[in-house]
Amino acid sequence: MKRLWIAALCLLLPAWTHAAPVRIGSKQFTESVILGEVARLAARQAGVPAEHRRELGGSAILWSALLHGDIDAYPEYTGTLTHELLKNVAPDADIPTLRAALKPLGIGITDSLGFNDTYAIGMRGDRAQQLGIQRISDLARHPGLHLGFSNEFMNRTDGWPGLRQRYGLAQAQVRGLDHALSYRALVSGAVDAIDLYSTDAEIPYYHLRTLDDDRHYFPHYEAVYLYRLSLQQSSPAFVAVLNRLAGRIDEDAMRRMNAQVKRKGEQETVVAAGFLGVQPDRDSAGLWSRLWQRTLEHLRLVVISLTAAVLLAVPLGVFSARSRRLGQVIMAASGVLQTVPSLAMFVFMIPLFGIGTWPAMAALFFYSLLPIVRNTYAGLIGIPTDLRESAAALGLPRGVRLRRVELPMALRSILAGVKTAAVINVGTATLGALIGAGGYGQPIVTGIRLDDTGLILEGAIPAALMALAMQGLFEGVERWLTPRGMRIEART
Repeated sequence: MKRLWIAALCLLLPAWTHAAPVRIGSKQFTESVILGEVARLAARQAGVPAEHRRELGGSAILWSALLHGDIDAYPEYTGTLTHELLKNVAPDADIPTLRAALKPLGIGITDSLGFNDTYAIGMRGDRAQQLGIQRISDLARHPGLHLGFSNEFMNRTDGWPGLRQRYGLAQAQVRGLDHALSYRALVSGAVDAIDLYSTDAEIPYYHLRTLDDDRHYFPHYEAVYLYRLSLQQSSPAFVAVLNRLAGRIDEDAMRRMNAQVKRKGEQETVVAAGFLGVQPDRDSAGLWSRLWQRTLEHLRLVVISLTAAVLLAVPLGVFSARSRRLGQVIMAASGVLQTVPSLAMFVFMIPLFGIGTWPAMAALFFYSLLPIVRNTYAGLIGIPTDLRESAAALGLPRGVRLRRVELPMALRSILAGVKTAAVINVGTATLGALIGAGGYGQPIVTGIRLDDTGLILEGAIPAALMALAMQGLFEGVERWLTPRGMRIEART
């Protein structure tokens, strides 16, 4: 018997000690996704289990996720580190200096991957020739130009604020745009100049002119991988994989890979596999399989957050109706939550819950409170006084009056609030893709990045249909739960 137990333990031990896959993140632009896939496929080639969490947002989100252990590695740029993420290093710090600054934070950095993807300012070639603009300083002679910069560039210390000061630019028409959409705005003539990355495939495709940075404002943006130093003990093979990628990707190779994805419509996995000379993963998931997976992810976000909100918001609505002073505080607090911009609410949840499903659910939960609290309060306050007095005259205890009389009479209003919250949640949940929560937002985000209308519709149409289904479902539940004597039937 003892030998049997030992044999069983020997069989089970590998499963218990199986290493969790290394989690690789990427930002919300094509080059970062490709580099994430390069790292994942190189790890797979070395026998290291790894997963890639795509398009998690901008630098601040990825950096926070790395520091808090929600991801283990992601591609970054030295200029972003020196000007945006690390405040205690010189703007021209080299990689050894950055390595020393990152070590106390528990973060490691590879050597340069082999290319410098610096920021630049670009214009359509014909427009730049028409105005005689070749350098960034030439923009100062044309204060009426319309500029369109990526939202991140608008606020970065190495972005528009510093650029405007260095070159004395007086343009007042400056808009924040998604980077993937800024090229479309430039080509259409909606804006005259945009920020771009030097390895963007759109530069040669749209015949853009990259303006000379004649006052040397933009720093070097050497591409690197950042990783948690704890991987040196838990997965040294993966750290070796990242270090072997250093120096292997030059600027021409990166620009070609970007063009294959952006202009030829190839998948990032296929492009990364071609660069490494390995077989890409087999993507057997068809359209219906993807839709089913996204539907389950989206429903999970909506149902769990909505259920939690109902359990809290209905009692809060009851308390608000019972105590006017307390009600004012509760309504004001839930109203303030509703005024927070959706994307900001998702980002605020990351320090508390990390990235992925939980922060998205928390944000949706807070957004669901106001409609349910408000409608519960309105439904209870709207009960006629004579009915309340009749129930009290019958000697019914306060709790019984609430359960048997007040809540049934307020049910329609409460369910209307839940229905409103559900429909809002379905739409807002698409933003969860920006922090790795999946759902219908994932194809929408990818479609915007790749300028693929089909992918955008793959997420937008099911989301709209789910919102309509939620509305119909709650209307049916309202009719079913409302007592027959309290239904108001339309008569002709």
